[in-house]
Order: sequence, then structure tokens, then C-alpha cells
Amino acid sequence: MGPSRRPTHQRPTIGDKLDFLGSTVAYPEGARTVVVTETHMSWVFLTDTHAYKFKKPVKYGIVNYRSLAARRLNCQREVRLNRRLAPDVYLGMVALRVDPGGALHLGGRGRAVEWLVKMRRLPARRTLEHAIRAHAVRPKDVDAVARRLSRFYRDAPRPVLTPRHYRRSLAAQIVESRRHLIRPAFELDKKRVSSIAAALLDFLDCHTDLFAKRARSGKIVEAHGDLRPEHIYLCDDPIIVDCLEFDRDLRILDPASELAYLSMECERLGAGSIEDRLFATYRRETQDDPPDLLIVAYKAFHAYLRAKVAISHLDDVEVRQPLKWKRRTQQYLKLAEKHVRGLGTRREARAAAPRR
Repeated sequence: MGPSRRPTHQRPTIGDKLDFLGSTVAYPEGARTVVVTETHMSWVFLTDTHAYKFKKPVKYGIVNYRSLAARRLNCQREVRLNRRLAPDVYLGMVALRVDPGGALHLGGRGRAVEWLVKMRRLPARRTLEHAIRAHAVRPKDVDAVARRLSRFYRDAPRPVLTPRHYRRSLAAQIVESRRHLIRPAFELDKKRVSSIAAALLDFLDCHTDLFAKRARSGKIVEAHGDLRPEHIYLCDDPIIVDCLEFDRDLRILDPASELAYLSMECERLGAGSIEDRLFATYRRETQDDPPDLLIVAYKAFHAYLRAKVAISHLDDVEVRQPLKWKRRTQQYLKLAEKHVRGLGTRREARAAAPRR
């Protein structure tokens, strides 16, 4: 196993790289089959024992992976950050190289033409998402996830963040999501999209102290950033992968916010009951008792942001499964509306807000 069977150009194209990585001869450890999956920002090549992630040379907003140097830096960052919650899974980086004869190799000698993250392959049947769909989630599984995350949050860096800055950050994400969702090309109901954003901004305005208290008491941490059921593997000590590595600001979260995000995603999959046990164990492990109203607000907030992420798949150069992403966007908007209703009207919110 090793080099490609036939020479390629000295400057291989994306197509050359994908063709090589999709073949079993590419992998020094040997591979009977290679399964290729595609995400918004990467291609992932699954062999019998490993997974190799190849960053797409794309630009989305602040994310710019067009240069090889940028992709290498992102691979380094992904390995470092994900080792926090999956230390034995993220094995490191490997270079895709071209030798003087123009043949591609993974590792070895030659000029680096790409960088990939190398991971130990985990069985998909062990994810929390799979367990939810199979109606096989056990209470002890939820407890184990909550305990693992509680330890993680206890040890996580705590950035210096003023209450004002924290509130402004939340508001900016809502405003940016609204701006994106109302784009005419997406054909979403602008009135509906704007109404959800207005309700969330009203709640932030009326309950400033609710969020300020979290920042003042040092609850905000550098978290995972993308805590979804598909990223959680149910082991005795759960393994959690695929953190949001490309933007530190989006990892700066209240643990209650990140757990509310996970709860919202479980609810979308039909397992909303997970929330009560997840937070009960978190409260017991940390002695942190976030108010129920705050949790509802965070669920609405994350559902709205996820609607933006889902619809953004329609911006891909080659849009795969457009109906899937349109349906997913509607699911998130429906959840955002539901939890916004749980926050009450503007008048009710002002009446309930603490007096300053």
C-alpha cells in the first residue's frame, strides 16, 4: 500500500486528491473499503479503522480555507481542541504529499499538497443520535454525558467577559441570523423570521440581569461549540467529537446555553425528555442552578441560529439534498417559535424582569 498507481500532475487538482483519497491504495495501514462523506466544510474518508478529514478550500464569511497554510492551521487547531473531549480519537495530522514522479502519498517524503486530520474511527451505532432514533437511550447514558461535560466545564478556560459584552454578542448573533434568513433566495417567510428575532431581542432587553449574572459569576467558558447528539459517543466515559474549531468567539458559551443547545437538538429528534435528567445531573455535579427561564431562552436562541446554519447549505457550490436542508430549517424555526412562546410576551417579560 502507499503511492498512487499512476503519476498525477506535479500540481494535483482537488479532483486528483479526492480520487486518490477515495481509493484503498492511499492508506498505509491498509483499507478494504473507503467510504466518502461530505459535510459543509470538509470531505471525510472512512477506512476500516480510521477517518481522515480533508478541509474544503472554501470561504464562508470569516472562514477562509483557500490557502494550504490556512487549512494546515485549521487542522492543527481541530486536533488540539478536540483532544479536550476525545484525547484518544484525534491522532494528529497527516500530509498528502507528491513525490518527484508526480505520485501522491499519505505521509512519507515529498512536497505537501494537502493536510488532513487523522482520527480513530468510531462506530456510528454508538452515537447519542443513533440511540435516540432506536429508542435506546438509558438514564445512565444521560448521566454519564452530563458528568463528562461537568468536568469539562469545570476545567475549561474562563475568558474575561463583561455582562455588556456577553449580551451584545448574543444580540449580534440573532441580528446576523435574521439578516441571513430573510435573503430572498431562501424564500422563507420574512415576517415569521423577523418576529422570532424581535422576540429574542426583546427578551435580552427585558432580562438583562438574567444574562449579566451568568457573566458576572464567571460561568462563561470556552466550550465545545457544536454539542449535537451525532457528536456524542455513548461509552462508560462518553467521547465527544467535532467541536467548533474555526471561531473561538462561537465557543465562548454559558454551559447552560450549550446544554440547552443539546437539549433542543434531542427534542428535534423526538427525545425532549432527555433535558430534565441532563440538567438535573449537571446541577448536582456543579452546584450551578441556571433558571428554567434562561434555559428556554437559550433553546430558542440556538434553534434560531441553527436555522441559519441549515439554510446556508443552499449556498454551497454544489447543493446536495436541498429539500433536506429546507425541511431542517423549518424544523428549527418551529422549535424557535415554540420556545419563544414559552418566554411570554414583551409586557409579561418586563413585568417579570428583576428591578434594578
